[in-house]
Amino acid sequence: KSYLMLKLSDFSSIYVYIVYSQRHYCSSRNAILNTEARTVDAEVLSRRCVMVRLADFSYEKYQKALRQSAGAVVIILPQNMSTMPQDIVQQFMELEPELLATETIVPVYFALEDEELLSIYTQTQISSSSQGSSSAAEVLLHTATANGFQMVTSGAQSKAVSDWAITSLEGRLTGAGGEDLPTIVLVAHYDSFGVAPWLSYGADSNGSGVAVLLELARLFSRLYSYKRTHAGYNLLFFLSGGGKFNYQGTKRWLEDNLDHTDSSLLQDNVAFVLCLDTLGNSDNLHLHVSKPPKEGSPQHALLRELETVAAHQHPDLKFSMVHKKINLADDTLAWEHERFGIRRLPAFTLSHLESHRSPARHSIMDMRSVPHVDLTKLSRNTKVIAEALARVIYNLTEKGVGGDLQIFTEQMVQEDQLASLVDWLTAQPRAAQLLDKDSSIVNTLEYYLSRYLKDVKRHLVRADKRDPEFVFYDQLKQTMNAYRVKPAIFDLLLAVCIASYLGVLYLAVQNFGLLYGFLRRVTAPRVKQH
Repeated sequence: KSYLMLKLSDFSSIYVYIVYSQRHYCSSRNAILNTEARTVDAEVLSRRCVMVRLADFSYEKYQKALRQSAGAVVIILPQNMSTMPQDIVQQFMELEPELLATETIVPVYFALEDEELLSIYTQTQISSSSQGSSSAAEVLLHTATANGFQMVTSGAQSKAVSDWAITSLEGRLTGAGGEDLPTIVLVAHYDSFGVAPWLSYGADSNGSGVAVLLELARLFSRLYSYKRTHAGYNLLFFLSGGGKFNYQGTKRWLEDNLDHTDSSLLQDNVAFVLCLDTLGNSDNLHLHVSKPPKEGSPQHALLRELETVAAHQHPDLKFSMVHKKINLADDTLAWEHERFGIRRLPAFTLSHLESHRSPARHSIMDMRSVPHVDLTKLSRNTKVIAEALARVIYNLTEKGVGGDLQIFTEQMVQEDQLASLVDWLTAQPRAAQLLDKDSSIVNTLEYYLSRYLKDVKRHLVRADKRDPEFVFYDQLKQTMNAYRVKPAIFDLLLAVCIASYLGVLYLAVQNFGLLYGFLRRVTAPRVKQH
């Protein structure tokens, strides 16, 4: 598959970014391009670089380009996605899985619209529209006189990157009152996903989940720093890498803690695992479970406290539980808690999405400029989760404390703090193949956790060389040149004109005497007879 993202800065230089396809492979094996530009409305697209704006894009037009064996497809996106009508954004989000699932050798590029690219598109559109003229002479004349653009990429074919490491981060708050304390695990994956990695900002999925986890780490670190509020639970925070690649970071972390060590918090008394995913919008909140919690268990206590807090403190919020069994026959898991469920750890995922199939979880449209994250609702959801967790670890319901009691005041759950976290997380793309172990995002996340948690550690995941579960490829950035050119028929007509001129000149020289005599007779004055 060949999906690319390009950015046009002027008529000669375009920065091209390779994107990944389905089944956990990132590649563009046929991304070298040297073809003439055409818009998708042109009649003939064979061996042409087809350009289409997002507002005009449809799956039928995309299939038309593939059927005619186009040389490449360029999808032009607006600089500010918030200006795009939401129905168009939603339509493209629903088409992204189809783009990834369609097998094709045609390179596909994504470009951010600017003045230069818009100028190229407009001129190409005029040239393409002339192809439908009724008169053959008009087509020939316009073809000979029109300006075109030759799109050329440079760079080598992409190759698999060996020894790429996916990084996950772990930190903890140790409870008070003994060694055999139950442990609550809070999990969120920090990478994003979309048809183009360099456009995958993941504002809601899962920037919102990471922001909530970091805010919870800050809030509970304050409670655990005082003896009077030091609870009898261990809190384990885990930021997983490779979440969009079937939760590879979580899988390896579980193997390291359950199979390759004699002592870890996961091997001891785990109360439950709460995964945070897509919490930045909506007035709905769903607790996704693989197995309904038994009454009297810590999992059931959390479910009850979430219902209590939502009903008494935030009546505008509709909370519900969604039960879905783990389907081991699928290539990919639906939610991150299923990784824990396979290892028989009680786990669930909290999300405002009712279904894991929502296109918003895997889209380049999930960005900060598009209103996918409502800070007011994100702050409310953070407060609901914090209040419910606090009521569980302090056993407030059993102590007769009413559901309207607020443990965290408005000053403690800060909307400005969440806004800063979301803005930082969406300031650059977080696709897994862009984040190595030395990336600024990983380093900053580690630094943030170290401010509030103890024993912050890194966990690295590398693909098995004999049977890799994921493969990343290089050549994520290439250069494309757009040359202003005349069509080949223009050279032919110019050659005919030059040949005709030289032929006439040659005949004039060879027959100069005859030509001279003829001119003298024509120009000589006539004698008037009387």
